[in-house]
Amino acid sequence: MLSKNNKSQKFDSNSPSDFWKAIDSLKENIKADYSRWTDWDEGIERFNAGIKHKIGKKYTKIIQGNSVWGFIANGDGVLKGIPYQKGDVFKAAGWASPAKWQRGNIFDGNQNYFRWTGPDYLI
Repeated sequence: MLSKNNKSQKFDSNSPSDFWKAIDSLKENIKADYSRWTDWDEGIERFNAGIKHKIGKKYTKIIQGNSVWGFIANGDGVLKGIPYQKGDVFKAAGWASPAKWQRGNIFDGNQNYFRWTGPDYLI
């Protein structure tokens, strides 16, 4: 089981295949965080089966069950006047759009900016 506090695998933000590997790694870390939160085997199995992603024009949406877990930037851009980079992770403002301010990046070695419930709030 991966620990979010450990440095994860290094990915190249310019490599399309590494982008998808980093998203898969994020999804696995979300699942690992949930399994640390509970020991209910059936619930863990259901949760893990519900984690998926949907590719959009600007963002890839991470979905858990019927809820949006968060969004990942597919490329560099600007959101509500704030510049962001490819791989930046955002909380969901709603089903179709991310909230302002990035919470972390899937290419960073430090992957402690989220929980199984979603990206952390800004402090």
